[in-house]
Amino acid sequence: MKKNIKKLGILLFAFILVAGFTNCKSVQNANNKQKGAVIGAAGGSILGAIIGNNLGKGGKGELGAVIGGVVGGGAGVLIGNKMDKQAQKIEEEIPGAQVERVDNGIVLTFDENSGVYFATEKYNINEASRQSLDKLASVFQEYPDTNILIVGHTDSSGNDSYNMTLSKNRANAVTDYLKNSKGIKASRLTTHWFGEEQPVADNTTAEGRAKNRRVNIAIVPNEDMINEAEKESNN
Repeated sequence: MKKNIKKLGILLFAFILVAGFTNCKSVQNANNKQKGAVIGAAGGSILGAIIGNNLGKGGKGELGAVIGGVVGGGAGVLIGNKMDKQAQKIEEEIPGAQVERVDNGIVLTFDENSGVYFATEKYNINEASRQSLDKLASVFQEYPDTNILIVGHTDSSGNDSYNMTLSKNRANAVTDYLKNSKGIKASRLTTHWFGEEQPVADNTTAEGRAKNRRVNIAIVPNEDMINEAEKESNN
């Protein structure tokens, strides 16, 4: 996932609120196909969904290039339709996953309660995670015109350096499994990690730490999907 997708610029990210997310389960109440036509400069909220609350911390430039911006107009409508279908398919295949439709993309959150998880201080893919990743890989194969970003996180147990390495190993484990065991093209995959830097819950509680031990996956349209949508919308 090394191609830029209509990127809007890194400074935009600071102005995006996670509150703008649209949960996939409420697609029937919020028409994402129409949303694609008017979302305009909202690109970057998908980044917020992946890395959590601390958008102000540095070092996110490469992620901004990976995620890119939002395609509007008629092309956005067509892309929104395709991404809606893919999100709903994921929900059907992996009921425990948290699935959000954000801008032109999809954000998946996996933690100890939702399909892909790791034992404490471990990064090997266990049997339960393997089953969920097998189902997810089937969806990726069904929708090949997308790129995939996999991001690892940890809770605050352990020191910073250890947690950074652990989150890296967990993200790489998911990436390697999709690539080597399920045949997802390496060109579609980008891996990143943040250690304990991007919590989404309170690390002082066991429940909060469980939520912070997570892997996020962002799915975005690649250039082929964008070009096809723009060509179709201009006909």
